[in-house]
Amino acid sequence: MSHATLAVGLPEGLWISDVSRRFPEARFRVLAAMPGEETGYGIVRITHDDPRAVVEAMLDHHGLVEVTPLHGTESRGTVQFETTAPLLLLSAQASGLPIELPVDIRDGVATIEVTGSSAQLSELCTQLERFGLEYRVERVSSVVDSTQLLSVRQRELVVAAVEHGYYDTPRSCTLTELAESVGIAKSTCSETLHRAEETIIKEFVSDLPEGIDVERPVPG
Repeated sequence: MSHATLAVGLPEGLWISDVSRRFPEARFRVLAAMPGEETGYGIVRITHDDPRAVVEAMLDHHGLVEVTPLHGTESRGTVQFETTAPLLLLSAQASGLPIELPVDIRDGVATIEVTGSSAQLSELCTQLERFGLEYRVERVSSVVDSTQLLSVRQRELVVAAVEHGYYDTPRSCTLTELAESVGIAKSTCSETLHRAEETIIKEFVSDLPEGIDVERPVPG
């Protein structure tokens, strides 16, 4: 499994793209979202010096079927909305990979986070392109369950190696000293560490996403 952060450029005509570009200093945080049969529903929190002006712009946008202010302050407002073009939701739905909430949007660019297999991440990118959304991969990291990846013996030795400074640069603990500290032979210590390192590195490399265009420009 991998965790990825993508910056997605939202095309003109979408309410969130148009309104966020009109108020580039505002932050839109989507707290909840759900696709319907023909529309999408969500709750967004708006942080801005004048949130009422932002809400008024939402009320005037043709891409929103309904806008219901829930509550607000001088610098923040929370709004429930229904939109005719929930492209991010449709992309996620088509790929089978849910977008993690909340989603932050500024000046026409949405920052989304997803967790899934390499195939799912690639499919999400394919669907983003299908719906006309340009993207840039900001970060990809492997998600590994260390409690299942290593044996109990390997896990205990790796933890001890870290605690004793064996993996520091420069090392503050030699292999001999590490072996003595845990009460095993140096050869056993070396072989156990090597097998643990091999498992961790191969797991990391095998789960690197393929087919994701990390150089794709994001408009704006």
